[in-house]
Amino acid sequence: MESGTPLLPEPPPAPTRPSYPPAGPEPRQPEPHHTFGKQRESFFKRRVAPLGAALIAFLAKIKAILLFLPKIKLLVTAGSMAVSILAYTTIWGFSFAVGFVVLILVHELGHVIALRREGIKASAPMFIPFMGAVISARSLGDNALAEARVGLAGPILGSIGSAACIVIWQVTGHDYWRALAFTGLFLNLFNLLPVVPLDGGRAMAAMTPWMWFLGFAGIVALAILFPNPIILIIAVFAGYETYRRWQQRRAGGVAQQAYYRVAPRDRLIVGAVYLGLIALLVIGMDATHLPRTLG
Repeated sequence: MESGTPLLPEPPPAPTRPSYPPAGPEPRQPEPHHTFGKQRESFFKRRVAPLGAALIAFLAKIKAILLFLPKIKLLVTAGSMAVSILAYTTIWGFSFAVGFVVLILVHELGHVIALRREGIKASAPMFIPFMGAVISARSLGDNALAEARVGLAGPILGSIGSAACIVIWQVTGHDYWRALAFTGLFLNLFNLLPVVPLDGGRAMAAMTPWMWFLGFAGIVALAILFPNPIILIIAVFAGYETYRRWQQRRAGGVAQQAYYRVAPRDRLIVGAVYLGLIALLVIGMDATHLPRTLG
């Protein structure tokens, strides 16, 4: 029998650690607040910044338009003057058409000056071929007396412009200025017909508004005796405006009564200016009348 060490069971193998890649520096976890800041910055660049730039560009264009607006108004006046000159050229020739349009401009500037003296902003004149020119304003004054001043200012300044043509005619002896003066005087005399919306109707607002009906009857008579599209258009407008103003005056109550309340002295002054203008214009037309010859 052999002697030796007793047999014992082998110990289990020692557990081995799983193998990993070589250890390196652990990746840093992203910091939430830095990521949010980058997202905000990216959103600002992609969305907000372009909108801001577009808004700034839009405001710059608006500013440029506002600065250019007065020039646009002048361009409208100049453009409508040019169209009117071309229209009147077909009747009288270019040189006379230019002079006639300038006389219309002088007439309208009388209204503009009077409106601004009343503290009312008025637009630049806009010319309408064969109908003259118009200006726009929020009102013609606070009362009938102011309306009369605004209405008469056009024929007053227009008559001065026509009188200047008479002076030039006397100096040069050229019948061009004589014919231009006669036409300008007639234009201002026609505007003194006592019917709204003509200038004479504005004067009647401070004198005797019932004269509007007499003036309208005169327009209708002219339309019958000398029928043409222009006088027919004026008659239609005069009829509508006369009816509207009279109804407004009757139904206006205290406000309308105050509007048409004019002191006797002021009414007398308006009447004297109105009748004096008519007399001077008739005399001037007689002095500058130039018989038209054919051939």
